[in-house]
Amino acid sequence: MQFVHPAVHPQLNKLYVCEVTDSVNSSRLMDGNTVKAILFDLDNTLIETSRAGGHAIQKTSELLKTTLALDDDTIITICNKFKQKLQHESFDPAASRSIDEVRAGHWEESLKETVGSRSSPSLAAQCYYMWKNTRLEVLNLSPEICNLLRELRGRYKLLLLTNGITQTQREKVEAVGCEEFFDAIVVGGEHAEQKPFVSIFKLCFNMLGVEAMDCVMVGDSLDTDIQGGFNAEVRATVWISSAGGAVPDGSVKPDYTIPTVLELPHVLEQLK
Repeated sequence: MQFVHPAVHPQLNKLYVCEVTDSVNSSRLMDGNTVKAILFDLDNTLIETSRAGGHAIQKTSELLKTTLALDDDTIITICNKFKQKLQHESFDPAASRSIDEVRAGHWEESLKETVGSRSSPSLAAQCYYMWKNTRLEVLNLSPEICNLLRELRGRYKLLLLTNGITQTQREKVEAVGCEEFFDAIVVGGEHAEQKPFVSIFKLCFNMLGVEAMDCVMVGDSLDTDIQGGFNAEVRATVWISSAGGAVPDGSVKPDYTIPTVLELPHVLEQLK
């Protein structure tokens, strides 16, 4: 089934559709339970991490161009290598190297693989801290999202549930100043298992003093947020799909799909 809300998207200035997906869990939506809590993902749900990362790469590219006088294609190659290493990163918190050292190492390897001896460890460190600090400076909670969270906090328990390395995610939380909006903040890297494992969801339910069927899970990742909510048997899952794309074949089906978290109140109206 599909619920079409005839409203105008405030940022895209066009009609949007709040889609309700038929799934094996659709009966949960009609069971009469009252929603008591909302679990939010952080990256690309409440904050635009991908956009901030793109801005950070651009600033780092300017540093490389100034320092090494490289052409644009070479700089793009270096930055793409870094992004690939970041995407496939494996970090052990018990290891002797910090996450800062590991990621500075990504830049060092990317430089050496592309320009060889023209680079240096000191330049790699400069690249890393330019990228890191720029990304943190750009990240923010928009005034509209702040207002949304304040409004929801008056009616529901709110919890931030984010996957990732402890230092990295805690730095983002501090940078955007979102602690005031949540009853609890749970970082996956601080626990044995992260989303989509049920154990971390049960931890969240216990922290809030609620049951799974009292909760809604909101996030942009089908693999972690929506699959995790499905695994934990929450009342409803809400997928943030800013690109408006269809759910890929073989993926878990969210109960609701909206283009921005700002449209969450329309979903919650359907769950009363």
